[in-house]
Amino acid sequence: MQDPYLTVIIPAYNEEKRLGITLDAIHEYFKKQSYTVELIVVDDASDDNTSRVALELSESGRKLKLLRNENNRGKGYSIRRGVVQSQGSIIGFMDADYKTPIEEIEKIMPYLQNGYELVIGSRGLHQSKIEVPQPFHRRWGRQLFGVIMHALVGLPDIVDTQCGFKFFTRKGALEIFRWQKVNGYMCDVEILCLAKRLGYRIKEVPIRWMNDPDSRLQLIRGNLRNMKELLQISAGLKIIAHNRLRG
Repeated sequence: MQDPYLTVIIPAYNEEKRLGITLDAIHEYFKKQSYTVELIVVDDASDDNTSRVALELSESGRKLKLLRNENNRGKGYSIRRGVVQSQGSIIGFMDADYKTPIEEIEKIMPYLQNGYELVIGSRGLHQSKIEVPQPFHRRWGRQLFGVIMHALVGLPDIVDTQCGFKFFTRKGALEIFRWQKVNGYMCDVEILCLAKRLGYRIKEVPIRWMNDPDSRLQLIRGNLRNMKELLQISAGLKIIAHNRLRG
């Protein structure tokens, strides 16, 4: 059986209300494309019927693979698990709540086909189109996060690290996720730091995006956890640099 050209990984936690809409939209889009596609849903031990939604769609003819974590492990762990299971020449991930329409991949693919190992969607570029903006306190928090993140780990040339629409060449994905360790939301930052450290080319492209009012981030507890993960990333990069110098 022919290996798929593209693998799309969808990490999901308690997404029974939105996952079906997302998968239907993805299925309808790729039905019109000439290349083969593999969809992998990774259910992070949801408390609701997320897995059942994916299974029912699979049984109805949708081509997708369902992985279910035994325990709630986080976005980073779920994506990493999906990458290990993937077969595509191009590998990427997107949010289960469909913040970014799948059609935006048309802006991503040309760069992957022309030498970039990692291409990321961005909400912060001049041509980005924010159809439903975040409330003010979220936007302010994102700006503050950017200042702290850049101070801790660098990435001065990346405007938006956190947009959940990232795609890699297969070689790039396998190498980056061989080193990737952070299980939570800061996996996006770690991925970019690793790509830089490994010498890969990164392209940030403007995309369409809409805010989801049902955000899962807890402002205090969630940001404290994010800070802990940023410190973990900073320490991990020093270890990688040391090991590569010795090797």
